[in-house]
Amino acid sequence: MKYGFDNEKYLKIQSEHIKERIAQFGDKLYMEFGGKLFDDFHASRVLPGFQPDSKLKMLNQLKDDAEIIIVISAVDIEKNKVRGDLGITYDVDVLRLRDEFMNRGFMVGSVVITHYNGQASAKAYRSRLERMGIKVYYHLTIEGYPTNVELIDSEDGFGKNDYVETSRPLVVVTAPGPGSGKMAVCLSQLYQENRRGIKAGYAKFETFPIWNLPLKHPVNVAYEAATADLNDVNMIDPFHLEAYGKMAVNYNRDIEIFPVLNALFEGIYGENPYKSPTDMGVNMVGYCISDDDVCCKASKQEVIRRYYDALCGFATGKSTDNEVNKIALLMKQAKITVNCRKTVAAAKAKQEQTGVPSAAIELADGTIITAKTSALLGPSAALLLNATKYLAGIDHDVKLIAQEMIEPIQHTKVNILHGHNPRLHTDEVLVALSMLSLNDENCRKALACLPQLNGCQVHATVILSEVDHKIFKKLGIGLTCEPVVKK
Repeated sequence: MKYGFDNEKYLKIQSEHIKERIAQFGDKLYMEFGGKLFDDFHASRVLPGFQPDSKLKMLNQLKDDAEIIIVISAVDIEKNKVRGDLGITYDVDVLRLRDEFMNRGFMVGSVVITHYNGQASAKAYRSRLERMGIKVYYHLTIEGYPTNVELIDSEDGFGKNDYVETSRPLVVVTAPGPGSGKMAVCLSQLYQENRRGIKAGYAKFETFPIWNLPLKHPVNVAYEAATADLNDVNMIDPFHLEAYGKMAVNYNRDIEIFPVLNALFEGIYGENPYKSPTDMGVNMVGYCISDDDVCCKASKQEVIRRYYDALCGFATGKSTDNEVNKIALLMKQAKITVNCRKTVAAAKAKQEQTGVPSAAIELADGTIITAKTSALLGPSAALLLNATKYLAGIDHDVKLIAQEMIEPIQHTKVNILHGHNPRLHTDEVLVALSMLSLNDENCRKALACLPQLNGCQVHATVILSEVDHKIFKKLGIGLTCEPVVKK
């Protein structure tokens, strides 16, 4: 994998910048962390070299002064919203995040359920958390939010929310995903703290869009594609342009909420220390891109990946055509087509040639390897074998796993476990290879080449199983599928 991002530089200058912002305010600073605090796989895909836990490593330097609030929307609880990169629901991810933070020595003070208006599922979730000894607070849906500033900044707006008790000077507010209401929690707390005579500040750590890259830079387009389900729109920050005469990129929700934050700060301090939504941010990612071309190429692949994810989601009833149409429009505006992904044409050509579902992978040296469905193997399992044989210098005609070994596995799958698909999945092939590697040098060579697949791209002509998706993700392989359900 070619790197386009300097992670060490990022850790250094980002932590320094956050310390400067903390020093700017008085008793307490609420810092909204946008995106994933760790497991930020989107950032690592569009900025090759960015480590998924970089934010957490940086925050680790401040953990003695910090506590974490985890935010989840009652709307997301009610509709069982799933975190796409991990395949788990947001309510489950809140508990996972809490455990991860606490295992790393961070204090997790509480969970806030936002957009609450009496949902039974949210009440049940609160009861579940409280039985586990977790403090839980409700923040209500406010009519006219975020435009009705007079109501929001009043006893009938933020004043009706639960006051979240905190004990440390830096309060990190995070969530399983976007649209959870993190900023509203921060602003509500500013209102509540002021009522109690506590001087509190606010800052925002949002990785995307990257404010000092052009509006239509592929990295920023990839962010808009990633939030297509929320209908987020990247925009030139009009407040920043007016205040400084300089272009800066932000997104619609931050720009819409800025008048609320402005009114809050004016009410508390007499003036707002921020002249624009961009001023609120502390993001230094744009200064750490070391190879713009690498990041542009990776971001275009991410847009295409998001497009295929939306198509497959629509085909399986998990997403709407609005999401598909928005990403399609972004691709058209950015002059990105699915043909920019070389594996798409290769996989389709293989299927046309063989008449069965197929797959293709682009290796680090640009070589395209293909595979087809057979009586013994699915296309993804066959592709792993073909790719590792190529990398290990093993002749394509060599059978790493003998048919007489595969057949007993198929018998167990179909006749004992009552499965419908006798073909081996990727995990089963890797287990078989591992067992055979004890006595087979070719199998050992093939297994040793698996790390070389990290960063490679795969396309399949059918929607692969959840098992295959997870294996490719663990191997660091970018996967897309045609929106065709296997029969």
